[in-house]
Amino acid sequence: VDFVSFSYYNSMVDSIDAARREKVGGNLATGVRNPYLATSDWGWQVDADGLRYALIDMWDRYHKPLFVVENGLGAEDEADPQTGRIEDDYRIDYLRRHVEAIRDAIDDGVTVMGYTPWGCIDLVSLSTCQMSKRYGFVYVDLDDEGNGSYARSRKKSFFWYQRVIASNGEDLDSA
Repeated sequence: VDFVSFSYYNSMVDSIDAARREKVGGNLATGVRNPYLATSDWGWQVDADGLRYALIDMWDRYHKPLFVVENGLGAEDEADPQTGRIEDDYRIDYLRRHVEAIRDAIDDGVTVMGYTPWGCIDLVSLSTCQMSKRYGFVYVDLDDEGNGSYARSRKKSFFWYQRVIASNGEDLDSA
């Protein structure tokens, strides 16, 4: 094996205290709600530090370069009725914090060979079968029932991530 690739969306915790066993959302696995973490529109807990810890743990275990092949935020993006623009600063913040966590893991000695967010264009979410759960940098005019023009438009996060790629992760400013 030349490298290890994995997807990261959230961390999981558990509790022995039955009163604190409030479940949280996730794709295939569920955990107990961590009261110190924010949640997405779909109840997934947001934990960029968890990505750093996962990278360190896998590096310590396998001593192989790591590739984060899937990471992203499902959110209800809505176009501004006046401009048609989608100002998805929440997605930029999510991705920025995860790229910073990767940078911190690299500073800790982890070899990370790449990072690819999910996904570049809005598509039907496998976990919920909804179009309204949007991940992409490119908006697709389509609703959960398949109605819409299928027109595409770039979100604010598109231009942000374009700068991140061009700067090899150095330019993480949202402006």
